Formats: sequence, C-alpha cells, structure tokens
Amino acid sequence: MKKIKLRQGKINLRTTALYLCLIAGMVLLNFALPYCEPLAFALLFAALSAGLNPYLLGAGYLVSAIPALSLYALLSAGVQAAFLILLFAVYHRCKKKIGLERVLYAALAQLPFIFLFPHAGYELLPFAPVLQKVVLAAFIVLLSFLFESGLGALLYRVFRCRLPVANLVEICLLCVLIGLGVLNAFPRPVFIAVSLFALLFTVLFVKNASALCAAIVVAAPLAIADSSLVPIALYCLYSAGALLFVPYGKTAPSLALAALYLCVESFTGLYLAPVTEIVFTLLACLLPVLIVLIVPEKCYAKLNHTLLFYKERSLPRIAVNRNRRQVGQQLYEVSSLFREIEAAFEEKEAPDDGGDQIREKLVNILCTTCPHRRKCEHDDLYLSLDKLVAVGKAKGRVNLIDLPKDVTSHCTNTAGMLFSLNKLLAQYRRCVADIESAREGRKLLARQAHGVSEILRDIALEQSEEYLISDGERKLSRSLSAAGFIASEIFLYGEGANLTVSVTLPAETNAKKLVKVASHSLKTPLALAEKIPLTAMSACYVLKRKANFDAAFGIASRPKNGETASGDTHSVMKIDERRFLVALSDGMGSGEEARSVSDRALSLLESFYKAKMPSDTVLDTVNKLIAFSSEEKFSCLDLAAVNLDTGNADIVKIGSPAGYLLSGEELRVLEGESLPMGMLEAVHPATMQVTMKENDFLVFLSDGVSSAFGSSADLLAYLSALRPLNPQSLAEEVLKNALDRYHGKAEDDMTVVAVKLMKSA
Repeated sequence: MKKIKLRQGKINLRTTALYLCLIAGMVLLNFALPYCEPLAFALLFAALSAGLNPYLLGAGYLVSAIPALSLYALLSAGVQAAFLILLFAVYHRCKKKIGLERVLYAALAQLPFIFLFPHAGYELLPFAPVLQKVVLAAFIVLLSFLFESGLGALLYRVFRCRLPVANLVEICLLCVLIGLGVLNAFPRPVFIAVSLFALLFTVLFVKNASALCAAIVVAAPLAIADSSLVPIALYCLYSAGALLFVPYGKTAPSLALAALYLCVESFTGLYLAPVTEIVFTLLACLLPVLIVLIVPEKCYAKLNHTLLFYKERSLPRIAVNRNRRQVGQQLYEVSSLFREIEAAFEEKEAPDDGGDQIREKLVNILCTTCPHRRKCEHDDLYLSLDKLVAVGKAKGRVNLIDLPKDVTSHCTNTAGMLFSLNKLLAQYRRCVADIESAREGRKLLARQAHGVSEILRDIALEQSEEYLISDGERKLSRSLSAAGFIASEIFLYGEGANLTVSVTLPAETNAKKLVKVASHSLKTPLALAEKIPLTAMSACYVLKRKANFDAAFGIASRPKNGETASGDTHSVMKIDERRFLVALSDGMGSGEEARSVSDRALSLLESFYKAKMPSDTVLDTVNKLIAFSSEEKFSCLDLAAVNLDTGNADIVKIGSPAGYLLSGEELRVLEGESLPMGMLEAVHPATMQVTMKENDFLVFLSDGVSSAFGSSADLLAYLSALRPLNPQSLAEEVLKNALDRYHGKAEDDMTVVAVKLMKSA
C-alpha cells in the first residue's frame, strides 16, 4: 500500500490540508457524544494504520481532548497517544507490519480512558459509570477497525477504483459521527449551512439518484439529535428538487434547493421567529448556494470524470485494447506478406517474342543439307526470312503470296519452307498461349494478393485504434441515470455511421425507451441491433446507428416452358449494416446448366463483396474465373450496391437488358453495352452511380421479360404508366404483363427483381 509521509522539507499544500482535515475530524468526533468521549481515538488508530505521520497525529489527538475541559481527559489522551506512537515507531523501525495483534493493542490503549477519563455516566443506562466506559471502550475499538478500512479506502482508493459497499458504509458512518460533532460543537445554522453545501455539491457532482443516498447521510445527524425521521425526508426532498434542474447548469439546481428549504422553513414558522434567527437561517441557506456558484464549472467536470471509475470497469477495456493492438499488428504483418506475394507474381519483363528462334529452327531444317546455303548467306537471304517469320507471327500462318521476292527467286524448296514454317508457327502459337495463360494466372494471383492485402491492412488499422473513455459515455451515463436506467457498464466505439453503443442493463429493460433515451443523449438515431443475455438478471444491449433508409424487395420469376429450373438467378444480400447488394444473373440458355452458370457467377460476386474486395478487382477476377472454367457458358449480370445512409446506388451491368429507376413520375433507363461475363477474357462492365430517394423503385429484368415487349419503346411506355405501391406487386405485375404478351407461355426464363427505398421508421 502506498504511504503518505510528512518529512522534513517535503511539506506541501496537499499533505498540509490532509493533516488539518484529520485533526479537525478528531476534534469534531470528540463532540459527537455529550461528555466529549474520545471517539477521535478511532480516527487516530486508523490514520496510524494507514502509515501517516505519528507525531503530527499524536499532537492532533491531544488537541482534540481539549474541549473536554478536564486535566484527566488530557492526561488520558496523552497516555493513549504516547502508547500508539511508541508502538507504531517500534514496528516501523523493525520493518514489520502489525497483524491481528493490533486488536490487543487497541484494547490496551483503552485502559487510560477507562481509569482516567472523567465520566459521570448516562442516567438512561442501568450500569455503573465504569461499566459504561468499558462498553464505550469496546465501541471505540470497533470503530477503530471500521475507520481503519474506510479511511484506507478514502485515502488510497477513492476515485481510482470501484469501492466495495462495506467501504462506502464505513465512510458514511465516519461522516455521520463527524456531522454529530458539528451539530453539537456549533449552532444549528452552521450545521445547516455545511449540510446544504455538502448536499448541493454532491448533486452537481454525481448528477443522478445517488445524491439521495448522500441526503440520507447528511441528514442522519439531525435525525439522531431530534429522534425523528423528518430531517431525512426533507433532505431527500431537497436533493430530488435540485436533481430536476441539473440539466440546466449549476445555477438552477442551487436556486431550486434554496427555494425548497425556505419554503419548508416558512411552514415551520420561521418568519414568526426573532430577526436574528431569520437572518442566520437565511445565511445558512444562501451562503452554500453562493459558494457552490463560485466554484468553477471545470472543477465539477473534473470530479465527474473521476466518478466514471465507479461506473466503468477499466481493466476489460485495457485488455480489449491490448488484444486489438496485437491482432492489428499481426494482421498488418500478414498484409505485408500478401504485398510481397503480389510483387512476386507481377510481370517484370516482357517475354521474348521467339522470332529469332523460329528463323534459326527453319534454317536448320531446310538449309543444313542445301547446296546453295553459302550463296544464300552471302546474299543475306536470311533477312528476307525474318520478314516472312514476322508476317507469319502476325497472320498465324503463311502461304505463297507471303513469300518475299528474294526467297522465291533463290530458294528451290519453297513448298518445304512453307510447310516447316507453318508447323513452327503452330508450335509458337501454342507456346505463346501457354505463356499468356501463365501471365494471366500470375496477374490474377497478384490482383487477389493485392485485394487481400488491402483488406487486411484496413482491418489492421481499425483494430489498432484504441477504445477510450469518451465524453459520449459520460453524457449517456447521466442521461440513462436520469431516465431510471441503472447501467453497470457503458461502452461506445466507432464514429458516424459506424457508431456502436453497448450497455449492460437488467434483462427486463424497456428496449424501446432505452433506444429513445440513448438517441436523444447522443443526438444520433439509434436502433437495437442485438440483445445478448449475460446472466438470468442482466443483458448487454447493443445499439447501432440507424440508417436513413430501409429497403423492401419484390421478386417474380417463371422458368421457360418445359424446364424445371430457371437459368435466371437473383440475390439479395446485406453487405454490412449500412449497405445491401441486389443482383440478377442470367445464364446463357435455360434449364439446370444455365442456372449453374448464374449461380456460380452470383456466388463468386457475393463472396468477394462480403470480403469487401475493391469493385474492379471483383469484376475482373470473377470474369476470368468464369472464362477459365467454362469456355462456352456465359452469364449476363445486373448488380446494384445501395448505401442506406445516402441512397447512392452503384450499378454494374454486364451484357444484360436495360434496368429502370422509377422516381415518382420520372423513369430513368439504366443501360450497358458490354458482352456477357466469361465470353471474353477481359470484360469492361458498364458502371454508373444513381441516387435513390424515398419511395424510388429500382427494377432489373432478364432478357426473357424485356424480349416479350417487342421493343424498348413499348416497355418504356408500359413502365412509365405504372404507379406501384410496393416492390412485390410491381414485380408480379410486370411478369404477368410479359407472360400475357407470350399468350401465357414463357418462351425463355423470365425474372423481375424490384427494390423500393423507404425512410427508416
């Protein structure tokens, strides 16, 4: 335990104030009982056990005995002080800690009180004065150990950790006895002034119902002196009245308390009393209010900040932050690893075109045994062969019209030359195809490594951010307390759209009221995201920022006549709390085979978007994977990723019919001109961004539906005339009309997907 010692040359304001308060407490404790019995011994013993300076405390204990106005009382205090000072000095010099034997020492220190302290005895007790002093001595010993624990908590642990209930009770008992001393040592108006100041300061300090407990403690001395519970009831009334005005600053609760006190006094006949009593009563009320108003607001804010330790456990937050840092660091290292993988797979140099090798192989095949070889070398005929090889590489093969004039006039084996060269060119094309395939594979792996690296880096940065105690948590704590919610823990993290609030409350808490209070306190629309049971009596309520919009979906589909499965596949997926993805994929053809292609395309897209891969990486990768896996099966795609906060929708169209945005009476056409996914090795999707407003409809159609209308003009005219109420009825109406145009028979797979954006409730 940390010790507070007053050494030579080390006196400062803090230690001076501490010892003055302890000495004043000793003096007031000796006024708590009618005959000035030395209850100060309990505080002296507790302070010595806490490691404070024994000589200053001994001198203070002697001063506390002076109000008894007796030489024997002073002698008794002197003997007790000398005994304790000597005892603690010996233990300190021997560097030993006093154990359970201190009970015996405390009892022995009461002998001077029993034999020397003058005590006439209380008439209410049917014991001799000596026996009464023995009972009082036992009570003082008991107080010594209660104060020992309470004072230790008050000196070393208050505002640093959550105090146990036992420590709080011990501190309250000390305050009640000191209050009795104030009430007996000074006129009643002085106690009123001190108690009202303490009550008002506590109200502004805690700003919640805990002030009612303080009101009971402050009023207890009056209740004991008057043998009535009325003072406790009145002080609770003062506290409650002040708490009502806490949200309006410190002036309003101060004036409210003063007004309530003066009102109560008027009913008890204050204004019929002598003028002097009226003046002192008014001063007892107004002086505390004036002092409280003079104290700077930042002092209350600083004290209120320390109070958060009673409401928030710090060690779990520290453990969470430590684990987040470790996870973030590990993720960052893995991100760096994928960066290295990306660099390893990136193409550094262009591959050799192989032209010289083809010429050399051709010469070896045709010219090795040719009698005109030396003449061809002398006439640089091989330069003409280079031109022929270049033409062959460009066209893929050569024929007679491609032969240079020099070659036809000198070479006697042109037919063999064309045959051998075409054979070498075929080998070259296969080699180039293998090289290109390997290069594309490396590019694909490099792009994927880059995407994974970016994701891991973002997660690492997010995980490395520490969760700190924020002003929002303090503000929310006060708001919840004012609304009657007793939260044992409050945890806020994230900002803006990512704000998350976790609150530990009783399991039967009214969630709707909780959301309302939290939203008002944080000035952010919140919604209950999750309720996690902790025990049979408590649960963790997780609140997240409510999106500005919500969405409803409608889907209507019909497979081609004669097929059991539709080649069209749709998907509605929640990417995260703020975004959703809706997609329609149309596999070429119909039936199970076309559906398999659509399912594969959508499944890949969903997986990549869930992983939060960049959009360009997603489309490029999915296109190549489909192209590699199936050379003759293709898929058209309509995709929209919608932000529920802003209404912004990222539209991607690949080889699909036009989509439509219905906004009131306006109809916007969303078109794309790219080929289906997988048809070529590189697809350039049509991308656009639109902003959806409340009650807007986004409509995607498969080609089976759009073809039924014959022309885009007929489809546009039909959709422009619609005034839908919900997306499901819209999808069903469009599908029904398309089927009617086919006379009730679906000539192709037909699917309509509709999305309606609505204001959040």
